Amino acid sequence: MSWTTLELFANLTTVICIFLAGRNSVHTWWTGIVACALFMWLFFDAKLYADVTLQIFFIVTSVIGWMAWAKVGINTVPITRLTQNQTLKWFAISLAGAGAYGLLLHTFTDAYAPFIDSMVLTFSMLGQLLLMARKREAWPVWIIVNILSVPLYFSRELYMTAGLYAVFLAHAIWVSPQWYKLEKVQHA
Repeated sequence: MSWTTLELFANLTTVICIFLAGRNSVHTWWTGIVACALFMWLFFDAKLYADVTLQIFFIVTSVIGWMAWAKVGINTVPITRLTQNQTLKWFAISLAGAGAYGLLLHTFTDAYAPFIDSMVLTFSMLGQLLLMARKREAWPVWIIVNILSVPLYFSRELYMTAGLYAVFLAHAIWVSPQWYKLEKVQHA
């Protein structure tokens, strides 16, 4: 399978997963796992090893989400926010993790852009955990992830993936104030 065909299937499966998530369909989980497996293969070929690790993380969180939905149904946790200290702590941990993982990749592999790729990894992990906890700060984190991802993927000639992440960036910019409004309504 060529990169173009693999990239096409990875992106299409991701779009299907997101569409199903928007409809609160349990099928979002298995399609997300398939998409992550395809992206693992694509990112390994592109020497974006931190992104390979990220797909493993997404698969694990998808299995957890799938099991939770099967057990208790759709998440009804209210939207809340982190304190300023929590935000600074998680931002610092993500930066330190990116630096450490980037150094490992730089030292021991032929990774392409190991430090930027590692920032995509650690901030995506943070964004996913905040999203799972329904923290309002998830969306600004996803904005950072997408700002880093678009040029990274474009530089590896993963044009469809860069385009998809540009759409993700626009979505995160649009959703962030929506969550702010929802949080205010919930607390009223």
